[in-house]
Amino acid sequence: MMPPMRHFFTGQVIKTELLVEWLEKHGIEARQEWVEPDLPDDGDLGREARVLVSEAHYDRAYQLFFAEREDEL
Repeated sequence: MMPPMRHFFTGQVIKTELLVEWLEKHGIEARQEWVEPDLPDDGDLGREARVLVSEAHYDRAYQLFFAEREDEL
């Protein structure tokens, strides 16, 4: 059974594919889905996609990706 997933990010597929890879390297379960799933998969890297992360890992993913880093202040 698939764990509950939560929307994390929406953007061009070229960005979402990299984000999914990055999250998985940090041990965070993530998947990508098309914003408009009925469109043909024609390899368009600008096509919009969503990244979903498991509900259990959402807060950690948010901290890793969106939180300001204290050492950059």
